Amino acid sequence: MKSSNAKLYEGVSFGKNCAFGEYTVIGVPPAAIKKGEKCLTKIGDDAKIRSHTVVYAGNTIGNNFQTGHQASIREHNTIGHNVSIGTGSVVEHHITIEDNVRIHSNAFICEYSRLEKGSWVGPCVVFTNALHPLCPKGKDCLRGPTLKRGAKIGANTTLLPGVVIGENALIGAGSVVVKDVPANKVVTGNPARVIKDISELKCPYDLVLKPY
Repeated sequence: MKSSNAKLYEGVSFGKNCAFGEYTVIGVPPAAIKKGEKCLTKIGDDAKIRSHTVVYAGNTIGNNFQTGHQASIREHNTIGHNVSIGTGSVVEHHITIEDNVRIHSNAFICEYSRLEKGSWVGPCVVFTNALHPLCPKGKDCLRGPTLKRGAKIGANTTLLPGVVIGENALIGAGSVVVKDVPANKVVTGNPARVIKDISELKCPYDLVLKPY
């Protein structure tokens, strides 16, 4: 289903049962594209792309993809199945997002980042990739963060360039992560430090024995 106000550029293909909300724009050619060069956009089945979302050309997106309102997804990304990108979030270019990743609202995912299966990004999280902004060689060494499988990033956290968040690690809200985080650890603070193992976490409401 396509709203009458949605715009799909040439080179966009999509699967069954996809819904494009009002004023969505899909397949915008990137500024760097050469004349005559083809830059295709492929979206799988059952996508739900909400109003005012913009998806640039050159994205390959799996099944059951959904966005909130006003999300921005730049060019040349690979996005897996069952991925959700929240309202107002920005996903830059040359990013890999694997299956079952959830990115909440108003997050910024910088170019050259990698989000592995089942990782989770809270609202207002910022990924960074430039060690020395405005350095003459700054663009030659851009390195985005990597989230390993099941890593969880709390709200308002900032990840510095190139950090690797280990499998199932949990980053507390408001942290500034300046170095790699081991698997299965809880870190918090500025700079973020390991405070416990995820096995030590308890549900304060006694709903489950162990949250993870």
